[in-house]
Amino acid sequence: MLKTLDRIRRIGIVTEPPPLADEDLRVREALQREIRDRLGRALAIRQVDAGSCNGCELEIHTLNNPYYNLEGLGIRFVASPRHADLLLVTGPVSRHMAEALRRTYDATPAPKLVVAIGDCGCDGGIFGCGYATLGPVSAVLPVDVAVPGCPPTPTRILQGILTAVGAPANSVHPRTQAPPTESRSP
Repeated sequence: MLKTLDRIRRIGIVTEPPPLADEDLRVREALQREIRDRLGRALAIRQVDAGSCNGCELEIHTLNNPYYNLEGLGIRFVASPRHADLLLVTGPVSRHMAEALRRTYDATPAPKLVVAIGDCGCDGGIFGCGYATLGPVSAVLPVDVAVPGCPPTPTRILQGILTAVGAPANSVHPRTQAPPTESRSP
């Protein structure tokens, strides 16, 4: 043991240099700044599945892993719409979920933001409007930002949240598209 400690003392601490910041890190830093400036506290998100295939939910759950670390950015998911600032809605709105989605929206305190995630949430996707679905989220609720993709990447979802939080309260326009980032090959 003494030999090991002596060797550590002679060599010193050896570490690798930190990696350079990538585009994802810049997006996350900008998001944290916007949230703190706009709300002065953490952003609370209530995620609602209005009838999706769960592809978008997998990408949303990815936002909670150590790489994206939403908790560290001041963003947290909440179980009750009464504690939420933003509703993250996925899927085409099924007829059975329409009333529950309206009640969730009504239970969210003002000012509230709605972000439609995925092609299904933006325009109905492959399901469209039919006997079982009402189509896009905008057919039931006023949508502030739409994030297209099937499913959109976590970075695009983050940019959609940034777009919703960063827009001035009076200039938020329904169906605003999140800025495109990368394309994902099938």
